[in-house]
Amino acid sequence: MSTPFYVSPQQAMADRAEYARKGIARGRSLVVLQYADGIVFVGENPSRALHKFSEIYDRIGFAAAGKYNEYENLRIGGVRYADLRGYTYDRDDVTARGLANVYAQTLGTIFSSAAEKPYEVELVVAEVGETPEGDQIYRLPHDGSIVDEHGSVAVGGSAEQISGFLDREHQEGMSLAEALKLAVRALSRDTNGTEREIPAERLEVAVLDRTRPQSRKFKRIVGRQLARLLETGGASTEAESSEEE
Repeated sequence: MSTPFYVSPQQAMADRAEYARKGIARGRSLVVLQYADGIVFVGENPSRALHKFSEIYDRIGFAAAGKYNEYENLRIGGVRYADLRGYTYDRDDVTARGLANVYAQTLGTIFSSAAEKPYEVELVVAEVGETPEGDQIYRLPHDGSIVDEHGSVAVGGSAEQISGFLDREHQEGMSLAEALKLAVRALSRDTNGTEREIPAERLEVAVLDRTRPQSRKFKRIVGRQLARLLETGGASTEAESSEEE
């Protein structure tokens, strides 16, 4: 009888992590960054049916890179958790931190289980506060760890390069148009530093806007509103854009 092939636990976990990272790297990158009135989500996504960004609850948004069917299952689970907690207790008890903890437990359990492959996803959970100081952004890699981010975060294929660019260029108090243009510049940079053009119709953009009078702060930016923000970026343009919604 042949001796079973032995793989150390450390090597097994390293192999699973490498498998997940390669799967995530095949997907397009996305960025989430703070601006003066909230948090903006920007990603290159030619599909109008398969969204990378979604609303989870009143002030909470969800972004994901990687395998669609896997992060869609996580998104649905997050919505169910938020609805149940808000109904059982209070709507204010539904927080991005609590949701991030739930996702971390799920991803961590799947990653450490030898019975199934790790999820090829990387998540961002963001919550807009009453003031910029109250904004929360959490990044959750494939292994279920939680990273508390500030200002900006990138996930997906070129996340490391994009994050470096955003760290240098992002500033507090940026307008929505300025933050949007910065995000597009970051996404359009190739590995050699040159920029390519990403047309507006290939962008998926959403915001958590703290200035919205209704309790639900999430909204998508599409069509003429998106085109105007990309073209001019003036203060009057942003006012006109908010009136469309």
